[in-house]
Amino acid sequence: MIGFRNTGKDRTRGRVRRLAGAGLALPLALTALVGGAAGTAVASPGTGPTAVVSMGDSYISGEAGRWKGNSLTNSGSRTGTDRAWTTGSTYDPSKVYGATAGGCHRSDSAEVRSAGAIAEVAVNLACSGATTENVFRARNGGVAFKGEAPQADQLAAVAASHDVKVIALSVGGNDLGFADIIQECAYDFVLWNSYCYDDQQYAVDQKIDGVMANVGKSVDEIRAVMRAAGYGDSAYRIVLQSYPSPIPRGAENRYTQSDWSRLNTGGCPFWNRDSDWARDSLVPQIANRLKAVAADKGAQFLDLRDMLQGREVCSKASKQVTTTAPASAKTSEWARWIDSSETQGLVQESMHPNYFGQLAVGRCLALTVAQPATSNVGCKNTAGGDQTGMYLTPAS
Repeated sequence: MIGFRNTGKDRTRGRVRRLAGAGLALPLALTALVGGAAGTAVASPGTGPTAVVSMGDSYISGEAGRWKGNSLTNSGSRTGTDRAWTTGSTYDPSKVYGATAGGCHRSDSAEVRSAGAIAEVAVNLACSGATTENVFRARNGGVAFKGEAPQADQLAAVAASHDVKVIALSVGGNDLGFADIIQECAYDFVLWNSYCYDDQQYAVDQKIDGVMANVGKSVDEIRAVMRAAGYGDSAYRIVLQSYPSPIPRGAENRYTQSDWSRLNTGGCPFWNRDSDWARDSLVPQIANRLKAVAADKGAQFLDLRDMLQGREVCSKASKQVTTTAPASAKTSEWARWIDSSETQGLVQESMHPNYFGQLAVGRCLALTVAQPATSNVGCKNTAGGDQTGMYLTPAS
């Protein structure tokens, strides 16, 4: 049985509590150098191998890259969705996450690695669960996380040995408490028969000014590191990106909210009203505020609010993987469902773009970098297509 699926209400309550206890990490060592030789010689800007660097949280680290869609099958390859399966009943998450399995979850399909030939070397410094203070330099209030130095301090070493061309940044979601929002909305569906949007909107409104100030500081910290390494501001670009919604609008959910199918089958235990709020209020609110930060700090903005449209968990336009519906970027869901009892992987993978979603957002980054650094863009998918069908629009 998978997560909430095929359970009685009493057992379900216990599993939802385990979701909270596991600290669902979200909608985050310099051994993170990937995609090419790490390079050991110190180089002046422009003389080392070119590099694209990702920084921030789980939405860019590669969380959930283990999964090619969602399947109710709970053994073997899970109908072909589990990329960590080896043989029999054995699973090796390091096949996907390397040495960061169970921690930062930097997957082999993470955005910076799926973007293609943006640079000679792809460097993933992002970490699942990271907040803005894990990006700041230690000298400026930065905090180490999961045994690693603050990301800006790690960036200093990369900037000294590489010619950094692009820095992609996704941060702020954990500061806002995405994990808590998901947990509370799931509680309200499973336990309390009430909505979460009103209380959660209030909580977001109380935090968002401070969070956006810290996102701006994160950009400032990156600039300071690059200037100290001898880079002019025009020698590279910072791409600040927003977040997609992993769940669809209520009317676009293939499971009725009048029974337990959203819980037991779909892994998306949210009321229509809360789903609509998340998709059409919360995600746009955060995106619009991040766009303002990018404009203020001279960063390029990549709006991902619509990136998963029709590919979300439980969306009518997509389907779960079965023996008769193989895993496919053209038909499967692009986000990981809630698996609170961790019968398939870790709960921290829930509600993130999966393998297919990461290929898609990598394509978004590649398309964005091909545009002038002053352009702000949104990225959308083509219905029925794979990652090659991603396309840009002017940012909302």
